[in-house]
Amino acid sequence: MKKTIHFLFLFASFLLTYAQGVDKSIPTVNGQNSGRILFIVSNAHFYGDSEQNTSNHFSEIVHAYDVFDKAGYKMDFVSPEGGAIPIGYINTSDSLQKQYLYDNDFMDALEHTHKPAKIKASNYVAVYYGGGGAAMFGVPENKDIQRIVMQMYENHKGIIATICHGTAGIVNLKTKDGTYLVSGKKVNGFPDAFENMEADYYKTFPFSIQQLITKRGGDFQFSPKGWDGFMVADDRLITGQDPSAAASVAKKVVDVLQRL
Repeated sequence: MKKTIHFLFLFASFLLTYAQGVDKSIPTVNGQNSGRILFIVSNAHFYGDSEQNTSNHFSEIVHAYDVFDKAGYKMDFVSPEGGAIPIGYINTSDSLQKQYLYDNDFMDALEHTHKPAKIKASNYVAVYYGGGGAAMFGVPENKDIQRIVMQMYENHKGIIATICHGTAGIVNLKTKDGTYLVSGKKVNGFPDAFENMEADYYKTFPFSIQQLITKRGGDFQFSPKGWDGFMVADDRLITGQDPSAAASVAKKVVDVLQRL
């Protein structure tokens, strides 16, 4: 009898210890820890200091979000300032965009994005930098977001993904040894060939994505055709050219996660 009681006590202690060690905020997919995917977005309402409106690209968010959601992942949103973000480039003829416009939970998440201080890198298996003109401002220079992303990438073997102007968010990322993340890697993003460099909006940009990636040792690759779903995967860095590649980038992220 004493042996039975002792066994039950040990078993109960094991269950308690195990339960205390499980992060209940991390969901599971098919019984396996899936982690979460962090969407990085911008609070910028204007192009730089101008009065020209800008925003996050709605299609680039929802087409990736939908892929991750269908794969069973949970997502969070972070922005430099937290709170509501501007969204634009909306096409209500796109049934998926229309679906998410009327999804109260999804729209509420965009209205209440997290501040970087609330984010723990170890909770995420991947980050996804959304695009749109707003992505050029606030995100690339944010030290807290840089720290979160590189901790996830280096300490927890996570994936970094970007789309279109969202690639601006990775130009300043450095590894522990001080090397730029993009150095020696194949990288894609919105290329100079499709920018209107004489336009007022472009003159507010702090840098050219293509030129800065190249300057920092990256092998910038792009499709001259454009809007053909072009993307590049270099190990755990996955980058897409324009809105047409958002779903493809997300599918590649899911594929790599399943093989890690």
